[in-house]
Amino acid sequence: MIDRRNFLIGLAASSSVLASPLKLGRAASQPLLKPKRLQPGSIVGIVSPAGATFVREQLNIVIDAVKALGLVPKLAPHVLERYGYLAGKDKDRAADINQFFNDPSVAAILPIRGGWGCSRMLPYLDYDRIRKNPKIVVGFSDITSLILGLNAKTNLVTFHGPNGLSSWRTTQTECFRRVLFNGETVTFKNEKDGGDSDRLMQVKYRVQTISSGKAKGKLIGGNLSVLSAIVGSPYLPNFNGAILFLEDLNENVYRIDRMMTQLKIAGLLDKLSGFVFGQCSDCLPDADYGSLTFEEVLWDHIKPLGIPAWSGAAIGHIENVLTLPLGLDVEIDADTGTIRMLEAAVQ
Repeated sequence: MIDRRNFLIGLAASSSVLASPLKLGRAASQPLLKPKRLQPGSIVGIVSPAGATFVREQLNIVIDAVKALGLVPKLAPHVLERYGYLAGKDKDRAADINQFFNDPSVAAILPIRGGWGCSRMLPYLDYDRIRKNPKIVVGFSDITSLILGLNAKTNLVTFHGPNGLSSWRTTQTECFRRVLFNGETVTFKNEKDGGDSDRLMQVKYRVQTISSGKAKGKLIGGNLSVLSAIVGSPYLPNFNGAILFLEDLNENVYRIDRMMTQLKIAGLLDKLSGFVFGQCSDCLPDADYGSLTFEEVLWDHIKPLGIPAWSGAAIGHIENVLTLPLGLDVEIDADTGTIRMLEAAVQ
């Protein structure tokens, strides 16, 4: 007969083995994978991993942007499909990404837009294939779950950056080129907005230091709504010692509070070495008497951590989207409001 004590010990050990993949960054023990840099004439796979593209002209705009970058667009088989508000069935959208990772001619994968849907297809991606064929994947908003999931499962450096339908104005394009073409170690800082050019003071994109100091760590983050929705899944990278950046759009302050609270009670905020909040466009308190402000919510959650932290970064649903490397070590300075890459993000 099996000894009860030994049985319970064995059961606990097996349970911890089964539970650990859900709790930890799955790729933590794997080597960091850097994709190859872009070169003139590189092929870019255009995909629709989230919301559907209802107007064909939007796809043509993305094609023009890719060509203007000196790159060659290649359309995914299901790029214009639609399943309700999604760009096709989950397995089909995932199949497009798997196909491009298996295609040696494709150097980068660019989504047309965000919306909603990336999280639904994460179980259908071929992470072994992706790990063996590292490529540039870039995007923001709902694409947050895709770029975080790829990093968590494979340790591939992915990029929080423009979607195909982003502005592609000069500032955005220069940042994209410096990180993904030139392989530079960029220091990101808020540039003065054009509307402030003739002011005595800066009004837009002001740095607000929450806690002074510098910190180093692996950069992770993206859209708060999307990131908080994959907490507890195997698609969230390990937060231990990380620098977390967040941004959002059109969320009531109480919702921001609810999502930040979720990160807090999940124990994720306590693991960080540094924190940055970007822009929360149209994140306003509701009409009820006594509502907290966005600033009060942020300070309540972050100030007690005692880590270098600041808000107001030019990151988010704004005109010029920065190209930030996820999974790469950076240093932040909460007093000057900078994020400094410590190494190149591409080979």
